[in-house]
Amino acid sequence: MRVATLAEIHRYPFKSMLGEQLEAVALADDGLRGDRAWAARDEGRGGIEGARKLPALLGCSARFAGPVSDTGSLPVPEIELPDGTRLAADDAQAAKRLSELAGRELSLWPRLPAGEEAHYRRGAPDHADLLEELRSIFGRLPEEPLPDIGKLPPEVMTSSTLPGTYFDCYPLFLLTKTALASLAQAQPGSRFDVRRFRPNLLLEADDSTGFPENAWVGQRLRVGAAVIRVAMECPRCVMTTHAFADLPQDPRVMRALVKENGGNLGVYASVESPGGVRAGDPVEVLG
Repeated sequence: MRVATLAEIHRYPFKSMLGEQLEAVALADDGLRGDRAWAARDEGRGGIEGARKLPALLGCSARFAGPVSDTGSLPVPEIELPDGTRLAADDAQAAKRLSELAGRELSLWPRLPAGEEAHYRRGAPDHADLLEELRSIFGRLPEEPLPDIGKLPPEVMTSSTLPGTYFDCYPLFLLTKTALASLAQAQPGSRFDVRRFRPNLLLEADDSTGFPENAWVGQRLRVGAAVIRVAMECPRCVMTTHAFADLPQDPRVMRALVKENGGNLGVYASVESPGGVRAGDPVEVLG
């Protein structure tokens, strides 16, 4: 049964930076080729870190200057800083400039093998109290419920990202335009810009209201030549409220997410059957 159309494809070569929009791409077992290929490591706290604790990354963007083949080594992405400076991710000046922007000593890394446990081990928390740390990460007020972290892959309890990748939980994130429009209608004073939420696949759902993707959890979807399995709703974090580019700091974004959809937005998915996808492809529920 057709439920949506693939409207946009987004790849983010560097974790937590703005990325690049594609017309077509091959989906592999680990998602879009080149997605979250590089990330920053906080050398003070330890651990791979994203914009939850390094919001300065949001003001940067990354792209692959050359073609990305379906096999072999990936090219090094090019980072653009807020002042327009462009540097290769492996340039020592890139780490220096990002460290200055973030106010922390950062090193920049391509993905390492999953067996490099120390590289992926979660860094030190900001708060000694676990509940306080979780409320800080997820941007929740004391009276608001925290996500059920028991639903997350067990590896992320001890690792900053899934070992061998820089994904928080799963290799794909899907979001519908309907969900963004529903939030904008519920809270017109905030901007629910797609850039705040970083989907890989932005979908034009056939349903015109609500959060259609919630109903796909546990389902298999055919998108173009690929088949994906929707694993869970995505619990959103404080990153969605940070200021960057022309978007202001806005804690009301999280208040609306909690009120309207339990703090979730979009869905995580894995690739069951690799294949090519293209903007305009139909999205069908297979069951």
